[in-house]
Order: sequence, then structure tokens, then C-alpha cells
Amino acid sequence: MAVDLEILRQVHFLAPLKDKPLKRLASHMGERTAQPGEDLVEEGETGVAFFVVLEGELAVLAHGREIRKLGVGDHFGEIALVLPDVRRTATVRALTPVRVGTLSKWNFKGFVEEHPEVHWPLLVTLAHQVADLTD
Repeated sequence: MAVDLEILRQVHFLAPLKDKPLKRLASHMGERTAQPGEDLVEEGETGVAFFVVLEGELAVLAHGREIRKLGVGDHFGEIALVLPDVRRTATVRALTPVRVGTLSKWNFKGFVEEHPEVHWPLLVTLAHQVADLTD
């Protein structure tokens, strides 16, 4: 099943993309499923991928405490797209059966170099992530 472009458009830093480059990016994405209780990423592990929720609901846990829920169109792991050997700041656990689109940093790097319209929205997204970590 292909990654839905309308779901990808909900990702703030991908929203400026026109259909053709967004379809190209989607073609480089993989998919992963998880069952309730399964962790997609674990706090402290090294991350190399970004995820977009395509189906289901997940919980984000920091230091074992739930800090928010994610649903269709939400995303996580964007810091791993730009920083080498970064450790995950939270665990993301499936609450229901889920399906996520995945994008590795090596697939994203070349893409973002060809599409500078993604630079500023990505920077804003990462700044929000840093601000959330310091709250």
C-alpha cells in the first residue's frame, strides 16, 4: 500500500511540496506495522528514520510517562533526519494496530538538497521539537 499524499501534506515541513516531488519522496518511503503494546522506537536508542502515522494511535512516552498521543497525519523522529547518531528522546508505543510510513535519513538528505523549499519549514519543526524538550 502506498503512502497517502494527503497524509504527507499534514507534515508541516512537507506541505510546501508540489505533487511531483511529494510523490517522489513517497516512493522512497517504507512502511511498518505494529500491534498494541509494541514500541516503534525506544527512548535512548540511536535513530536513523522519520515516521508518519498512516493508521492507528500511538503514545509518546518520556522517562516512562505518557506526554502525548499521535494519530493519523502526526509524525515523529524528524531530529534523526538531520543529526548523526542522535539518541531518541522518547519511546513511541502503539495503542491500537498501527501503520506508519518510514523515511531514512540517507533517502531524505539528497531529497532536501534538491528541494530547498523544505529547509525553512523543517527548521521551524526542529525548533519546536527543541522547545518541547526544554519545557
